[in-house]
Amino acid sequence: TTGLIVFFQSGRPLGAGVRLGLGLRMNRTKGDEEEYWNSSKFKAFTFDDEDDELSQLKESKRAVNSLRDFVDDDDDDDLERVSWSGEPVGSISWSIRETAGNSGSTHEGREQLKSRNSFSSYAQLPKPTSTYSLSSFFRGKERSAYSFSALSDTPAKSYAPELGRPKGEYRDYSNDWSPSDTVRRLRKGKVCSLERFRSLQDKLQLLEEAVSMHDGNVITAVLIFLKRTLSKEILFRELEVRQVALRHLIHFLKEIGDQKLLLDLFRFLDRTEELALSHYREHLNIQDPDKRKEFLKTCVGLPFSAEDSAHIQDHYTLLERQIIIEANDRHLESAGQTEIFRKHPRKASILNMPLVTTLFYSCFYHYTEAEGTFSSPINLKKTFKIPDKQYVLTALAARAKLRAWNDVDALFTTKNWLGYTKKRAPIGFHRVVEILHKNNAPVQILQEYVNLVEDVDTKLNLATKFKCHDVVIDTYRDLKDRQQLLAYRSKVDKGSAEEEKIDALLSSSQIRWKN
Repeated sequence: TTGLIVFFQSGRPLGAGVRLGLGLRMNRTKGDEEEYWNSSKFKAFTFDDEDDELSQLKESKRAVNSLRDFVDDDDDDDLERVSWSGEPVGSISWSIRETAGNSGSTHEGREQLKSRNSFSSYAQLPKPTSTYSLSSFFRGKERSAYSFSALSDTPAKSYAPELGRPKGEYRDYSNDWSPSDTVRRLRKGKVCSLERFRSLQDKLQLLEEAVSMHDGNVITAVLIFLKRTLSKEILFRELEVRQVALRHLIHFLKEIGDQKLLLDLFRFLDRTEELALSHYREHLNIQDPDKRKEFLKTCVGLPFSAEDSAHIQDHYTLLERQIIIEANDRHLESAGQTEIFRKHPRKASILNMPLVTTLFYSCFYHYTEAEGTFSSPINLKKTFKIPDKQYVLTALAARAKLRAWNDVDALFTTKNWLGYTKKRAPIGFHRVVEILHKNNAPVQILQEYVNLVEDVDTKLNLATKFKCHDVVIDTYRDLKDRQQLLAYRSKVDKGSAEEEKIDALLSSSQIRWKN
């Protein structure tokens, strides 16, 4: 007899939407059927299973292999497979209907499964937006965004996508700001990107908004953005008519040391003097003396003002002299044959030192040299047109430090056209006294120069301060001020020569005291 196998489309949720064809052999014995219905090789589906694609894939494969053993008996050829509609399985009409109802049949099957099982105490589950088929596992299709929750006492997980937030909540992330809003946010210290301003018009509007805020930090931030995103020609052209922003850019370039772009800017603006000064500043970055000298030589011909040109020339000449003096003195010091270098070794190099320091060095180590040598103080004075006050002050400090008092005396001694000598100090003798006292000059030397101070009050103050007693006593004698002389008598040591001198003056009948 020909057996009938029913193709069962129940939507049994084994794996994910697998259609199970259960071949029911009509010629089985009653015992075989009971054993078949009471045993199963498959694991039942529960909603508490973990969402594991690999385990489901293996389970589905085993189900397919088991189906073959289930229906592929030796007498399968004698059987006719029909669907519940009575159409033979595999016919054209069945294939069309099967393909058309592929997705819907699974949903309907699941609804039938829920109605058959005792799940009435649970809330009705929502329909999924997509289903699984066995082929979907082998093709590796992704799961739907929605899934069923486990029907248990534990709270169900929600896999629904997050709803979109209002636009106002994520405007900080999308940078959807106008130029004025962006500038206000920058002023408040908030982070916002300027990359969305791509057109030249938007960038210039952003710059104008920043300038109108009068905030230097915001202006500088916008200028950095423009410097990075615009060509030099366009940037310079637009800043030429925006002087506030231009000044900020010049200051910023000076601060970061971008001399190349700064020179290009001055060249574009035709600011020749500022261009020359910016070029001159680059010498500060050159450490090698010879290379710095050669660089300064290139700066001499730049379009400086008349005063600045003289300074640049002096700088070049001074460095040239310093290189010569340094080489010569290093040789003399290493030889050890010069007394001044043996008694007072050099503490530092003379290279790149200011003019006044170089003059002090020359007055200290080369004071007696002839005027024709590069290291001669007189040569430096004439070459660089050092004023008399500056020269005397520097030479006095150098010679007093060496305690060369004869040189100090000669420094202030002059002769008139009649041959008479006279002491003269362009800086004033009160400053000479202070410098000599600072260098621990003897009292006799101090008194000599205190006496040369013309102002009486200044002379008395200096003499009292530095304890030049003879100067104080002689000054009160010349003033014929008996009371001040008596008051000063109490300040000198008892039994000293100064006290005896005061007593002799007070008892003298030749002096007519005013009081």
